[in-house]
Amino acid sequence: MKDKIKLKRIGSVWLFVLPALIPLIVVWFYGILRSFYISMTDWDYMSPTFNFVFLENFKTLFHDARFYSALVNTLVFTLGTLIPTIVLGLLLALLLQKSFKGNGIVKFILFSPWITPTVAISIVWTWIYDPGTGIANTVLRFFHLPELQWIKSSQTAMLAVIIVTVWKSLGYAMIFYLSALEKVPKELYEASGLDGAKGWQRFRDVTIPCISPTTFFLVIITMVTSLQAYDQIQILTQGGPSGSTRTLLYMYYQLGFQEFNMGQATAVAVIMVIITVLLSAVQFTASKKWVHY
Repeated sequence: MKDKIKLKRIGSVWLFVLPALIPLIVVWFYGILRSFYISMTDWDYMSPTFNFVFLENFKTLFHDARFYSALVNTLVFTLGTLIPTIVLGLLLALLLQKSFKGNGIVKFILFSPWITPTVAISIVWTWIYDPGTGIANTVLRFFHLPELQWIKSSQTAMLAVIIVTVWKSLGYAMIFYLSALEKVPKELYEASGLDGAKGWQRFRDVTIPCISPTTFFLVIITMVTSLQAYDQIQILTQGGPSGSTRTLLYMYYQLGFQEFNMGQATAVAVIMVIITVLLSAVQFTASKKWVHY
């Protein structure tokens, strides 16, 4: 009797889960398998016919200097956006945690870049980065600092793209941290105070562990968003100058839709999926030790 009731409950659960699970299996798994198949062909995106070349596209990529340059650029871009977004987002949340006049307006201004389309933001930043008339160099001149070429130079283009991406993401991270900080039990602060803990010790031993699930969530979201970054790179630099801002995703675009080599482009996409899976595995393994639920 108990087994029948248990089976009915399991059946009821699957009845509700299947409508969402079937599209996921069809779209996600089929898409990955189809991409893996295309990565082993010489399809040019235009012709209806193609040849099966097995692992030749991967071999070509591993002998292509552009691939390793894009891989390094992807790593630099991901870390360059991840760390400032997490650190500055938490700092802003700590500063805005206490209520003051105009608090809501400040939060709205900081959050507004996140809800603004990346294309629109990037167009505005192309004006800001203009070496001759842009606000960025005007500020540098005001403080008697050397002017930069920003997106016109391979030395500063990646920094320029990172600044735009971090500026857009800060408000998002801040909102999540504000919510997490409000949920930290006040009793823990009181107990740590009774033990003689000072400001930094309380932050280190109470605040950081309590908000670690939010930090873990933001690390994953920010990392995935960085790997998927395309709009700001396309508008600001088109992967240049001299490939200095060409990430793996932008290399996929160039190979597939500019050079019409969809086989190699999809090979890049497969490598990105593998990298994402490996990073997720590392993050979830680390979360067992560092994340406190």
